[in-house]
Amino acid sequence: MKKRTSLKSTKATHSRPRRIEGFEVLENECIWMKAGVINYRLCDHAYDCNNCPFDTGMRKAMGMDGNDDSKKIAPRWVRYLQERYHGSSRPCRHVLTGRVEAPKLCTLNYECYHCTFDQLLDDMDVSEVPGVPGYHSVSGFRMANGYYYHLGHNWLRFEHGGRVRIGFDDFAVRLFGVPEAIDLPPLGEALQQHEVGWTFGRFGHHAAVLAPASGTVLAVNHRVKEHPEIIRLDPYREGWLMILEPKSPKQSLKGLYFGEESVHWMEREIGMLLELLGTDYEKLAATGGQPVDDLFGSGVDVSWDRLVKCFLRTERTV
Repeated sequence: MKKRTSLKSTKATHSRPRRIEGFEVLENECIWMKAGVINYRLCDHAYDCNNCPFDTGMRKAMGMDGNDDSKKIAPRWVRYLQERYHGSSRPCRHVLTGRVEAPKLCTLNYECYHCTFDQLLDDMDVSEVPGVPGYHSVSGFRMANGYYYHLGHNWLRFEHGGRVRIGFDDFAVRLFGVPEAIDLPPLGEALQQHEVGWTFGRFGHHAAVLAPASGTVLAVNHRVKEHPEIIRLDPYREGWLMILEPKSPKQSLKGLYFGEESVHWMEREIGMLLELLGTDYEKLAATGGQPVDDLFGSGVDVSWDRLVKCFLRTERTV
């Protein structure tokens, strides 16, 4: 039985970036700017227009938010693209936003909601493994550039449309070793940020992991359930755990670390680990000063429950 554990007093407190950092596209102009409705605005919602407060405000201001059929008209950016591009010269919206680089023409008058190509892109985003990120090392622990980090030692990566991909960070993998079992949530389950999202176990011990964001589970990585060693080999790509549809991409930034701040946080975590190990601190490092791949399995005199409480910020599950 899972023990639902809420985050206690420890939360990341830091200034919020104006845009969603780490979300890379060829262009980042708001679709309303592309349509010439406004002079300047950069997308800060990972092109998740359906849940964007600015898009909602623009629709209300232009009388597009009614429920009756008479007000269900296309947004002005759609009408603008229809007027600007004609026939064979009409580019797909995803080319304009940088989601795809290859030439692609729209054949459905920008009615994306019933476009099979649009759905295909979503399906591909869910099934494909992320590209190889750049890495930097913090005392031997790898951190992926452009990723957000939660104090429960999992990462979050933004993808097109505002979806987020989630997995264990390298610190957690090296601390607890390869799990023998992972209990991921089912599709459609709603997760709450800073509350238990999934569990894993090893050597008869079990641990709960806090979800880094609130949202609905869209996909889980069944490969890591069958072959958990993938998490140790490639925690930031092949070892991803699940994909969420967050309630709001920008709200998901709360309580997360990014960029230099994530480095400083990781340095503090490593310092706390060295203090916890005491005279066993040398077991943290292998030849060359690199952390061991399996700290708990190396026989250090620190209990599983202590590691879970200190670094996953939860209690042991029964």
